Amino acid sequence: MTTVSLPASPLEQRRVLRTTIPGPRSVALGVRRAAAVAAGVSSTLPVYVARASGAVIEDVDGNVLIDLGSGIAVTSVGASAPEVTAAVAAQAADFTHTCFMISPYEEYVAVCEGLARVTPGTHDKRSVLVNSGAEAVENAVKIARRATGRPAVLVLDHAYHGRTNLTMAMTARAMPYKTGFGPFAGEVYRVPASYPLRDPGGMTGEQAALRAIDVAERQVGADQVAALVVEPILGEGGFVVPAPGFLSTLAAWAADKGIVLVADEVQTGFARTGAMFAMEHEGVVPDLVALAKGIAGGLPLGAVTGRAELLDAVHAGGLGGTFGGNPLACAAALASLEIYERDDLAGAARAIEAAVLPRLTALQHDVPAIADVRGRGAMLALELVRPGTLEPDKAAAQRVAAACAAQGVLVLTCGTWGNVLRLLPPLVIGHDLLDEALTVLEDALRAR
Repeated sequence: MTTVSLPASPLEQRRVLRTTIPGPRSVALGVRRAAAVAAGVSSTLPVYVARASGAVIEDVDGNVLIDLGSGIAVTSVGASAPEVTAAVAAQAADFTHTCFMISPYEEYVAVCEGLARVTPGTHDKRSVLVNSGAEAVENAVKIARRATGRPAVLVLDHAYHGRTNLTMAMTARAMPYKTGFGPFAGEVYRVPASYPLRDPGGMTGEQAALRAIDVAERQVGADQVAALVVEPILGEGGFVVPAPGFLSTLAAWAADKGIVLVADEVQTGFARTGAMFAMEHEGVVPDLVALAKGIAGGLPLGAVTGRAELLDAVHAGGLGGTFGGNPLACAAALASLEIYERDDLAGAARAIEAAVLPRLTALQHDVPAIADVRGRGAMLALELVRPGTLEPDKAAAQRVAAACAAQGVLVLTCGTWGNVLRLLPPLVIGHDLLDEALTVLEDALRAR
């Protein structure tokens, strides 16, 4: 492969406000967008990006914003990480595409070797590379159905798994993901998740799992279930961390019944939660892992990695796709994997948790609208409600996010009711920059 020298970081890691948000050039681009881009495509931030580096985004008006979203947990190694951009440039100089199903290349194989090394478990593993998280989840279901000969798929309430027809069926929230797009794929069944804030008082993780198992066995039948697909921490559903024992109890039941346990680690994977993969917090080894987002430093790549006997149960030609494992994305993934391991970004995520959670917890005492502070590593959230109740307050979450944006800090919302503020900073964010962003968030919450 061609050797390319690493460029210097193009942006100073600091917040700069030169105009109001959005500035005039972003407003003008918004007018062009309205005439050219489908109305169904929405954007959180009303500014248009010119450059991004590390933990900051520069817009076309010269404003530099602190990024607490990472492109939804994608740029975990930092936006435009020099090692990633250099690897992509070198690969582009060699070749940009051949289609691995036609003429294979070493980079695809090397990514699969790396995924076998870093994913949970010491068993023999295989991988297939795809383009996105939804495609990874869909292929995991295909593999489980082919290997078990069973039709049914179990998913959790509040889950999000993607926007394809099958993964929309697996996703819990109707609006905006599902409304008007049916009918959806069949043989998908939903069971209750562990949601400590909203579960009956005192419910343990094991009890929540037994509640889900009871629904599954009564309404579906364990002998009909090919796969149980779980997010170790519910993502779009609100960054909900299950009570201890929930995942391990489900895993034991699945193993006993011959059900393939699929961990959807699309958002939680690659050091985001303070472990390389979130399942590790519960000591659970899944049969298959669906991967994407942080895998390739910003380039589109997904994967299914898991037990060799499951992936090898699929007939030749049954897995693949034209762009799956594109060589540019593979080069980016190899560079990203090196950064995760070399720089201990799981440790960096734990340090972010140690810095952020105490401040958010203290803020909870001052702001009655904060019903819960939760998360792991650099995947943290606050759930907002009407004070004195558990009634979700979506409008408050939107106001806070907008106030942060106006001050140059990007904060995302999520949750089944849209009332959760989520923090997903790049794992390389500097302490001073993170501290500054948190101060802006705290001020916005107090003034909400």
